[in-house]
Amino acid sequence: MMINNALNIGIQGIQDGMQGVEGAARKIARGGVDGPRGTADGGSNGMIESIVDLKLYERSVEASAQVVKTADETLGTLLDIHA
Repeated sequence: MMINNALNIGIQGIQDGMQGVEGAARKIARGGVDGPRGTADGGSNGMIESIVDLKLYERSVEASAQVVKTADETLGTLLDIHA
């Protein structure tokens, strides 16, 4: 049961991180223009924040993938023990 929870948490983390990556990538593609009627959102600061966000979400996805990998390996070990 705990392995299932770990898998679900890892998968949810991957999904959330990918949504964040997509959002940050959209902001970067727009060149930091995010305000109403095309006004600049902080100029280059908005672009820098978007790049930092992109890297943070990337690391989040990597960490969540590691959770899934570890849960999978643990489940495999438990199945080998019971076999």
